Amino acid sequence: MITTAKRLDIVEEYYFSSKLREVRQLAAEGNPIINMGIGSPDLNPPQKVVAAIAAAMQEDTAHQYQSYQGLPELRQAMADFYFNNYSVAVSPVTEILPLMGSKEGIMHISMAFLNEGDAVLIPNPGYPTYTSVTNLVGAVPVYYDLTEATNWEPDFDALERLDLSKVKLMWIGYPHMPTGARGSLALFEKLVAFAKKHHILLVNDNPYSFVLNDNPMSLLQVKGAMDVALELNSLSKTFNMAGWRVGMVVGNAQAIDAVLKVKSNMDSGMFYPVQKGAIAALKSDASWFESMNTIYQKRRVLTEQLAEKLGCQVYKEGVGLFVWAKLPAGITSAEDFINDILYQKHIFITPGTIFGSNGEGYIRFALCVKEEKIQEAIDRFSVVKS
Repeated sequence: MITTAKRLDIVEEYYFSSKLREVRQLAAEGNPIINMGIGSPDLNPPQKVVAAIAAAMQEDTAHQYQSYQGLPELRQAMADFYFNNYSVAVSPVTEILPLMGSKEGIMHISMAFLNEGDAVLIPNPGYPTYTSVTNLVGAVPVYYDLTEATNWEPDFDALERLDLSKVKLMWIGYPHMPTGARGSLALFEKLVAFAKKHHILLVNDNPYSFVLNDNPMSLLQVKGAMDVALELNSLSKTFNMAGWRVGMVVGNAQAIDAVLKVKSNMDSGMFYPVQKGAIAALKSDASWFESMNTIYQKRRVLTEQLAEKLGCQVYKEGVGLFVWAKLPAGITSAEDFINDILYQKHIFITPGTIFGSNGEGYIRFALCVKEEKIQEAIDRFSVVKS
């Protein structure tokens, strides 16, 4: 076989890609698997979104190549979404770029700004893709600690003690994944000041701000953020459109143009009907978020009961699509803990270790499971007395 590129020596297959094969195999063998591991929304998008994509399929231009920058009306809908929900005014022409999911934005931004040997500040714990993409482009991950003691926010004194001489980019994400820490505008102000001081591109990954969160925020609300920051956002969790692959990157025109140079060489535009569906979704009013959060709140209450039944301590301040919980005292391996539950009770939970070393001692539950299934999971741990 032809030798693979050296870059593959420093990355591994995405955890969920490999672990879900194992989970699917258990299900194929007849085991009643309850999957609480992955954050793939099980609810439907708004009905008007489905109607919009169906109608667009019949338009003359529906099946042609599309603009690399997306439809003008899609960019306008994204700009309106930012203004209506975050009070952030951006140009739909130069300061927004639609993406095929925000995950591709992580790669595009990294390719646009990182040279081999540049350093990247990555949260620990945090989204594993930040590390894998950094490695793929030949940059160097530099981890900064997030801990329960600091409410899963950066310790700026510790950041200043790091060697920042080669740092060019810093990943953040609030509401935080996997913990659900909310963040705050005060935190964003400190981060923007830090980025300006050290000439670092700050990128906020922001797909969870409308899930169980009564105060959605954007990093771009901070004065001066547009000078040093980009923000990724997504329709996946907000509108239950994970499989549609619709996201966006927002920021100053020069940075957006740099990302476009990469993107335009990587794809041939987003499917026209998907863009039309996204436009309909972005025009949803507050009643949509309220209806989703009513469901998620009920699920969260039950999931917290499950976590507590396992002897875990729930991080109650968390928002977003997950429940983060500390393992019982004496448990030394999160992966062993979840594997025992998977094989004995047929419930899949995510070990905190896949998000970094600071995830050891924690597990994460996704709220993408119907209430009756969560109750079934609870019942599997009920002791039957004779």
